[in-house]
Amino acid sequence: MDHCSCSSGKVYEECCGQFISGKKKPKTAEQLMRARYTAHSRTEVDFIINTLHPSRRKDESPKEIRQWCESTKWKTFEIVLLEEGGEDDNEGVVEFKATYTSKDIKGEMHDGVHHEIAEFKKVKGEWFFWDGRPPRQEPFRHEEKQTGLNEPCPCGSGKKFKRCCGR
Repeated sequence: MDHCSCSSGKVYEECCGQFISGKKKPKTAEQLMRARYTAHSRTEVDFIINTLHPSRRKDESPKEIRQWCESTKWKTFEIVLLEEGGEDDNEGVVEFKATYTSKDIKGEMHDGVHHEIAEFKKVKGEWFFWDGRPPRQEPFRHEEKQTGLNEPCPCGSGKKFKRCCGR
């Protein structure tokens, strides 16, 4: 049996396969997000384009999508956060992380993480991917107390920090 790429633990045909094949339509934004991830892992370019919001399709290149899919080996998929996007909603947000290995211009392989906040909208009862953006990066904050210039140097020399390691 072929397990689905979306990390659901389900068999492909009973999970994202039913959406990618067109047998069923996703009922939630999460289902569509999982199916879009799986479509990228299986190079299902038509599904990727057809699940873009109709107003967003004109800027997409099937050739570029195919090249990206074929040069990338998708490894894991994780839902980080869901906001709305249920059967009765008209909009939803799915934050996710997807790990991958991809070829660079020189043909060398590199591991990476695609972390995105994906927005979805419903049109006539059908979910579509609207837009994606990277999550806001929090600035790094030092948790430990900083040594003051006039305090004893933490190296144990007996000198003030500014006259020792703080130069």
